[in-house]
Amino acid sequence: MRAYWQLTLSQLRIFIRNRQVLFWTLAFPIFLMVMLGSFLGNGNGLSISIGIVDQDNTILSKELSKILAENEVVHLESNLSEDKALTQVKEGDLQLVVVIPNGYETRMKDNANEEQFELPVYYNETNIAVSQVGLTLVNGVVDGISKEKADYKPSIVTDTRGVEALNLSYIDFLVPGILAMMIMSNNMNGVAGQIAAWRERGILRRMQGTTLKASTFIAAQITARLMLNGLQALIVLAVAHLVFGVSVNGSWVSLVSFVILGTLAFMAIGFIIAGIAKTPESAAPIAGFLSFPMLFLGGVFFPVRDMPDFLQPIINVIPISHLSHALREIMNVGTPFMELGFEALILGCWIIGAFIVASYTFKWE
Repeated sequence: MRAYWQLTLSQLRIFIRNRQVLFWTLAFPIFLMVMLGSFLGNGNGLSISIGIVDQDNTILSKELSKILAENEVVHLESNLSEDKALTQVKEGDLQLVVVIPNGYETRMKDNANEEQFELPVYYNETNIAVSQVGLTLVNGVVDGISKEKADYKPSIVTDTRGVEALNLSYIDFLVPGILAMMIMSNNMNGVAGQIAAWRERGILRRMQGTTLKASTFIAAQITARLMLNGLQALIVLAVAHLVFGVSVNGSWVSLVSFVILGTLAFMAIGFIIAGIAKTPESAAPIAGFLSFPMLFLGGVFFPVRDMPDFLQPIINVIPISHLSHALREIMNVGTPFMELGFEALILGCWIIGAFIVASYTFKWE
């Protein structure tokens, strides 16, 4: 037991004294979170760019523009010529262009004329999803004006009742991903490089010559890494809360449980890499070769549900995708641990399978 605690404390001292390791494992994730959160953290809404070509230039035509501009999702561009507006649609700067022809006000005031008066609306076909939202909005405004003019009173109306939903922004998506990335980097990359370096310097060989058991050595490594990851996660969450107001909506016990599962899974992979790599110089590229694709396939920076179908089987297997999803569910939605059983099962399989493989690949010399 004494050897176990001494090894644990020595591992913690090594980490604290290494400024380069401190930067890449703690300062860099925080820096990345703050930078991405500052630029993209508030982007949680839809914006539709609509251009108005007012050829009538009357009080009623300006009223139509005013009604459209009152919608908070609309970014209205006025005082445009038709040619300039269509050019902006082709270039992707505008989603829609509404042309108010000459005679609009005259037609609106002429109650005797029953012919329909058409407003040309041009939309961007390459971004049909946003364009359809814009078309629905414009049609609703025009339909409302038409009904008001005709004094139309429907026999059936809808009783709209709002339901309060989660108001999540990109920073709420990003912070759990940063935690998952930090856990992966600290344990997979860190363990692989450190163990390979100790082997090359003969530290592991000298340990093997003592009465130290391999189980004690591994247990000390696990304990030190768990303590470091827990402390780092608290610091990242504290910075996210102070800077962006991010909070943990779920159970802290569930959050800590998945931090432990993620730590063990990536530590086991790190031991495999350390066993395969002959030198510290070869351990880093191997770890980078595995971790770099996980950053994009694991849902760290953006959702992966819309990725191509041929990538989905890979996404469903790699551990970081399940870790980031579980942390996100706990922090943002408050999902209890028992409802995340599948994610815990996948991580548990990685822990058992990777440690079994590591037991065969690990070398003292």
